[in-house]
Amino acid sequence: MPIGVVIIAIVAVAGVTISRGLQVWMTRPGRAVLPQADLREIRDGLGQLQQAVDAIAVEVERLSEGQRFTTKLLSEQSRKVASASPADEHLPIQ
Repeated sequence: MPIGVVIIAIVAVAGVTISRGLQVWMTRPGRAVLPQADLREIRDGLGQLQQAVDAIAVEVERLSEGQRFTTKLLSEQSRKVASASPADEHLPIQ
Protein backbone atom coordinates (compact mmCIF):
# COMPACT_ATOMS: atom_id res chain seq x y z
CA MET A 1 0.00 0.00 0.00
CA PRO A 2 2.75 2.56 0.71
CA ILE A 3 4.05 2.07 -2.84
CA GLY A 4 0.63 3.01 -4.19
CA VAL A 5 0.57 6.19 -2.14
CA VAL A 6 4.01 7.17 -3.44
CA ILE A 7 2.97 6.51 -7.04
CA ILE A 8 -0.21 8.57 -6.61
CA ALA A 9 1.81 11.43 -5.11
CA ILE A 10 4.30 11.35 -7.99
CA VAL A 11 1.52 11.35 -10.59
CA ALA A 12 -0.25 14.23 -8.80
CA VAL A 13 2.91 16.34 -8.64
CA ALA A 14 3.71 15.60 -12.29
CA GLY A 15 0.15 16.48 -13.31
CA VAL A 16 0.22 19.79 -11.47
CA THR A 17 3.62 20.65 -12.94
CA ILE A 18 2.52 19.82 -16.48
CA SER A 19 -0.75 21.73 -16.14
CA ARG A 20 1.05 24.82 -14.83
CA GLY A 21 3.56 24.63 -17.66
CA LEU A 22 0.77 24.38 -20.20
CA GLN A 23 -1.02 27.30 -18.58
CA VAL A 24 2.10 29.46 -18.83
CA TRP A 25 2.70 28.36 -22.40
CA MET A 26 -0.93 29.03 -23.44
CA THR A 27 -0.97 32.53 -21.89
CA ARG A 28 2.46 33.74 -22.98
CA PRO A 29 2.49 37.03 -24.84
CA GLY A 30 2.85 36.92 -28.60
CA ARG A 31 1.40 33.43 -28.83
CA ALA A 32 -0.68 32.94 -31.96
CA VAL A 33 -4.30 32.04 -31.34
CA LEU A 34 -5.26 28.62 -32.66
CA PRO A 35 -7.48 28.68 -35.73
CA GLN A 36 -11.02 27.36 -35.36
CA ALA A 37 -10.16 24.29 -37.46
CA ASP A 38 -7.45 23.28 -35.00
CA LEU A 39 -9.80 23.80 -32.07
CA ARG A 40 -12.42 21.65 -33.81
CA GLU A 41 -9.85 18.87 -34.36
CA ILE A 42 -8.80 19.01 -30.72
CA ARG A 43 -12.44 18.88 -29.60
CA ASP A 44 -13.14 15.90 -31.89
CA GLY A 45 -10.01 14.11 -30.65
CA LEU A 46 -11.02 14.65 -27.04
CA GLY A 47 -14.50 13.33 -27.81
CA GLN A 48 -13.02 10.17 -29.32
CA LEU A 49 -10.72 9.79 -26.34
CA GLN A 50 -13.67 10.10 -23.95
CA GLN A 51 -15.61 7.45 -25.89
CA ALA A 52 -12.62 5.11 -25.79
CA VAL A 53 -12.22 5.58 -22.03
CA ASP A 54 -15.95 4.92 -21.54
CA ALA A 55 -15.71 1.73 -23.61
CA ILE A 56 -12.71 0.56 -21.59
CA ALA A 57 -14.60 1.26 -18.36
CA VAL A 58 -17.51 -0.89 -19.54
CA GLU A 59 -15.16 -3.75 -20.46
CA VAL A 60 -13.35 -3.56 -17.12
CA GLU A 61 -16.72 -3.72 -15.34
CA ARG A 62 -17.66 -6.80 -17.38
CA LEU A 63 -14.36 -8.46 -16.48
CA SER A 64 -14.77 -7.69 -12.80
CA GLU A 65 -18.35 -9.05 -12.84
CA GLY A 66 -17.08 -12.27 -14.42
CA GLN A 67 -14.37 -12.52 -11.78
CA ARG A 68 -16.93 -12.03 -8.99
CA PHE A 69 -19.12 -14.75 -10.52
CA THR A 70 -16.20 -17.17 -10.83
CA THR A 71 -15.10 -16.48 -7.27
CA LYS A 72 -18.65 -17.12 -6.03
CA LEU A 73 -18.81 -20.46 -7.87
CA LEU A 74 -15.42 -21.56 -6.53
CA SER A 75 -16.39 -20.53 -3.02
CA GLU A 76 -19.63 -22.52 -3.18
CA GLN A 77 -17.80 -25.54 -4.58
CA SER A 78 -15.17 -25.47 -1.84
CA ARG A 79 -17.92 -25.24 0.82
CA LYS A 80 -19.64 -28.30 -0.65
CA VAL A 81 -16.38 -30.26 -0.61
CA ALA A 82 -15.60 -29.16 2.95
CA SER A 83 -19.08 -30.07 4.23
CA ALA A 84 -19.03 -33.56 2.68
CA SER A 85 -18.07 -36.14 5.27
CA PRO A 86 -15.55 -38.90 4.48
CA ALA A 87 -18.29 -41.53 5.00
CA ASP A 88 -20.24 -40.07 2.09
CA GLU A 89 -17.42 -40.94 -0.29
CA HIS A 90 -18.04 -44.69 0.09
CA LEU A 91 -21.73 -44.61 -0.69
CA PRO A 92 -22.72 -46.24 -3.96
CA ILE A 93 -23.80 -43.90 -6.73
CA GLN A 94 -27.41 -44.42 -7.78
